[in-house]
Amino acid sequence: MLRKLTGLATVGVGSCYLLSRTGRGCRAMDMIRRDVQAVKERDPAATSSFEVISSYSGLHALWMHRLAHKLRHMGVPVVPRWISQLSRFITGIEIHPGAEIGEGFFIDHGSGVVIGETSEIGDNVTLYQGVTLGGTGKETGKRHPTLEDNVVVGAGAKVLGSVVIGENAKIGAGSVVVQSVPRNSTVVGNPGRPVMLDGQRVGIPDIDYTHLPDPVAEAMKCLVTRIVEMETELDEIHPERKGKRKAAVAQTQKVLDDLLGFDEGGGI
Repeated sequence: MLRKLTGLATVGVGSCYLLSRTGRGCRAMDMIRRDVQAVKERDPAATSSFEVISSYSGLHALWMHRLAHKLRHMGVPVVPRWISQLSRFITGIEIHPGAEIGEGFFIDHGSGVVIGETSEIGDNVTLYQGVTLGGTGKETGKRHPTLEDNVVVGAGAKVLGSVVIGENAKIGAGSVVVQSVPRNSTVVGNPGRPVMLDGQRVGIPDIDYTHLPDPVAEAMKCLVTRIVEMETELDEIHPERKGKRKAAVAQTQKVLDDLLGFDEGGGI
């Protein structure tokens, strides 16, 4: 039994053509094999093809979506939505049958992932748990995001509207993206702000959560630096105010210490 299941992911190109004169069986087996390989490449917890095939909810949701998507394109009514809802019940992942998904797609853990009807997802895209590819509620027609190849979307991120996320882009955990994102960039924050990576291509999609840039903090640093420069200039022009300024700074520092006194159990 184990050999038969793992064989689905490892069957060779030559033998798979025996399954169908038109080559459809070959394409299906190649796609299954690539799906399994994508999981093994991006999840260090994946120890074998059998484990991936039998226990990865993201993979199960993807395969059920492909069935629903095919039936929808054939014009079958209602049934594709039933399959989508069944998949949601079993895996915790909701993918609308109308969504277009490329090859090498990987949903890690998957719980809470929602992919809207007009979403378009390229090849080798990775989504983590809690990701939403949704609409804004104000659009008709193409109202969900387009993710180009090699995009990575971190846990809990929300990508809303008919925006385009460029190739090799990374969206940090918890970000809310409502505008298109250039290729080879990292987006963080709410609303999401892109930070360019100088066109550096990422190999296997991954996010280093501890080193994501913080554009809000950088802006605050610039403001504080400028205020200090202005205070220094005023002290040089009006030496008599220097004492008053020091007293004001000391008072402000005391208030901050009272508010942020975590070491004494005060907190905020």
